Amino acid sequence: MYTKEGDEFLDYGMGLRAVNVGYAEEEIDEAAIKQIRNGTNLTRPSLIELEAAELLIDLIDSVEMVKFTKNGSTAVSAAVKLARAYTGRELVARCAEQPFFSFDDWFIGSTPMTRGIPLETIGLTKSFNYNDISSLELLIEEFPEQIACVVLEPASVECPSIESNSGGCCELDKCSRNFKSCHSNYLQEVQALCKKHGIVFILDEMITGFRWDIHGAQKMYGVNPDLCTFGKAMANGYALACVAGKREIMELGSIEVKDRERVFLLSSTHGAEMGSLGAFVATVKFVKENKVIDHFWEYGYRLVKMMNRKAAEHGISSSFYAGGIACSPYYVTKDDSGLNSLKLRTLFSQEMINNGVLMPWIALSFRHSELEFAMTEKAIDATFNVYARALEEGVEKYLIGPAIKPVFRKYN
Repeated sequence: MYTKEGDEFLDYGMGLRAVNVGYAEEEIDEAAIKQIRNGTNLTRPSLIELEAAELLIDLIDSVEMVKFTKNGSTAVSAAVKLARAYTGRELVARCAEQPFFSFDDWFIGSTPMTRGIPLETIGLTKSFNYNDISSLELLIEEFPEQIACVVLEPASVECPSIESNSGGCCELDKCSRNFKSCHSNYLQEVQALCKKHGIVFILDEMITGFRWDIHGAQKMYGVNPDLCTFGKAMANGYALACVAGKREIMELGSIEVKDRERVFLLSSTHGAEMGSLGAFVATVKFVKENKVIDHFWEYGYRLVKMMNRKAAEHGISSSFYAGGIACSPYYVTKDDSGLNSLKLRTLFSQEMINNGVLMPWIALSFRHSELEFAMTEKAIDATFNVYARALEEGVEKYLIGPAIKPVFRKYN
C-alpha cells in the first residue's frame, strides 16, 4: 500500500479480509478485464456465470445450486429468506459472539443499534452462544417449531469444540488442518440438532471460505449445511458473493417448478457482473496451483509465535498476546484488570503504522512472504518498546488521537 506522498505500508487488513492472494494480481486482474471486454453485464446470464456456478458446485460438497450477488449481507439475508419460506417459520437463531452477518434489519435489530428497526422485527431474531450446544438446545425448547434457521460462521477466533475439550481446541499447537479427523465437534452437533427439529442449518463462510480450505471450512470440520454463503476472498477482492446449498431449498427462488409460489430471492442489476465472476474463476485456479491456503496456515503459525515471543521479551505478555486459528490469527490487548483495552489496541495499531505496518487485525495473503515477515518483526519490536512504556506511564500519554470504539454502539 502507498500513500499519495509515496510512503509504503505493509498491509494486514487486506481489504476487510477480501484479498487473499494479493493486491493488483496480474493473472486475476487480466481474467476480470477479459470478461469486462465481453460486456460486463448482459441482459441474460453470461457463460462465465455458468462456469463460475459449476466451479463452486464442484468445489463445495454441500452445494447443488448457487445464486451470485454483490455482497455478503445480501447473500446471508437471501439464505434467511429461503429458510423462512422452506420451513414456514419466522424466527432466526444467530450466533451471539460472531460480529456481523448482514446490514439488514433481521440482524442489525439484534445489536445495540436498533434505531429505525420495527420492534416486531427485533423480536424475530434470537441469539445463542458458540461452542455451547446447550444454549442452542434451550433456545429451541423455548421456541418449539418456531425457528426457521440457525445462522453461524464455522469458526472465527476459535475452532468448534471437540468431544474431549468442550471449551474449543484453539491453542495454536492443537489447532490444525487435520481437525476433521477428530471425533464429534460442535458444528456436527449443531447440524444434528437442526436436522432433528426441522431447522435450516446455514453456514456463513464469508471469512472462512477460501482461507481455511479450498473446499470450505465445512469440509474441514466435517459438516454439510443446508445453505451456505461465500464472498470476500472468493474473488480476491472483486465484489462477489453468493448463497448456495441444497436444491430443494434453493429452487424455491427459481422458476423451475411450474405453478408453485415463488420466493423473490435476489434481483440486482449488477448482481453477477462478469468481471468479478472471471476473477473468481482465476482466483480458484491461482489458489490451487500455488498452495495459497497452505501458506496461510504456515505463515500464520510463525507470525503468532513471533508476536508472542516478542511480547515476552518486552515483558508485556500479560497485556498483549496473539492466538487463534493459524490461517486467521488475532491479537488481544488487555489492561491491568485483564479486560480488553481499546486504548491499548489503538496504541498498538498507531505504533505499527508509525513503523510502516497496517495491522488493525490480521488477515493473511499469499504475498506475505519472508520479506514481509521480517518487516513485521522489526515493526513489532519498535511498537512493543512504546507499548511497554505506555503500560508504566499511562497509555493516554502516547496516544495521538482518540481510541477506537466498538462498531455496534448505540451512541457516537
